[in-house]
Amino acid sequence: STRASRSFGHAMSERTLAVTGATGFVGATLLRAALASGYKVRALTRRPQPATLGVDWIEGALDLPYSLDLLVQGADAVIHVAGVVNAPDPSGFERGNIQGTQAIVDAAAAAGIARFVHVSSLAAREPSLSLYGWSKAEAERVVAASGLDWVMVRPPWVYGPGDMDTLDMFRMARTGVVMVPPNGHVSVIHVGDLARLLMVLTTPGTAQGQILEADDGQPDGWTNKSFAKAIAQSVGRSGLILATPRPMLRIGAWADRLLRGDKAKLTADRVRYFCHPDWRVDPNLRPDPSLWQPQVETRQGLKETATSYRAAGLL
Repeated sequence: STRASRSFGHAMSERTLAVTGATGFVGATLLRAALASGYKVRALTRRPQPATLGVDWIEGALDLPYSLDLLVQGADAVIHVAGVVNAPDPSGFERGNIQGTQAIVDAAAAAGIARFVHVSSLAAREPSLSLYGWSKAEAERVVAASGLDWVMVRPPWVYGPGDMDTLDMFRMARTGVVMVPPNGHVSVIHVGDLARLLMVLTTPGTAQGQILEADDGQPDGWTNKSFAKAIAQSVGRSGLILATPRPMLRIGAWADRLLRGDKAKLTADRVRYFCHPDWRVDPNLRPDPSLWQPQVETRQGLKETATSYRAAGLL
C-alpha cells in the first residue's frame, strides 16, 4: 500500500496542464498557482519568456495550429484563458475569441485531452450589447459543441495584483474623485480566488458541462459606487464618486482612442457594456460550496492590490 500511495503521489505531482493566455493577468496568476500545487505547465506564448522551473514555454499563437498541437501534447487538462478584450473592429474579436477557441478545442479533441476548462465572461450573457460579449457567447457555443469533457467559468470583474485594467480606477481614486458608469451593480472576484477555482476544475468530470459564475460572495454584489468607494478607501481617500452619464463616457472613449490608439482601454464597445445596469453573477450558477469558496475578502484584497501597485511604482 505504501508503494501504491507513493506512485499515486508521484502521478499527482506529474500532472500537466496546458494553458493559453499564461502571460496575461489571470493566466500569470494561474501559472503561479499551478506550479505551487506541483503541476507541470505547458504554456503558449507569442514571444520568448525567461526560463521558469516547471514551465515548458511553447512559442506560437491560437492562429498557428502546429503550436497548439505541441501545446496540448501529453497534457491532462487544458485551461483556455487567452482572449481578446479590446479590438478596433469585429474581425479582431472574431479571430481572437471565436476562431481562437475553435482552434484550441480542435487541438484538444485531436489529442484526446481528458478535460477542457474554458474562461468566458459575464459579458457572454448579453451578446447584443457589445462585440466582446457577442464573441465570448460564440466562443461558449464552440466549447459546448466540442464533445469534450468541458466546464466554463464566466468571471465578473477580476481585480488583484498585476491587473492593468483596474489600475486607472486606483489612480483616479488617488486624486480623490472616481468616475463610474451610471448607476448599476457589479460582482467582483480576486484573481487568486479565480485561479484556485480554475485549478479545482481541472479534475475530469467536475461540474461537467456546466457554466459557472463565481464572485467574492458579497450577498447582493456591489453597486458601481460602493465598489469605487472601496477602491478609494484602499488608497486612503474618502473619494468623491461621480456617476458618469453615457454621453460623457462616449467622449472619454473618443479621447482615449486619440491618446492611446489601438491600446485604448476605454473603447466605444466597452462603454456599451459598462453602462449595462447589472453585471452581478447569477447565484444559481455559483460553484458548489463543497467544491470552491472565495477566500479573499474584497476590501482586504483591494488594499493588497494598492500595495502591489505602489511596490511596482504604478501608483
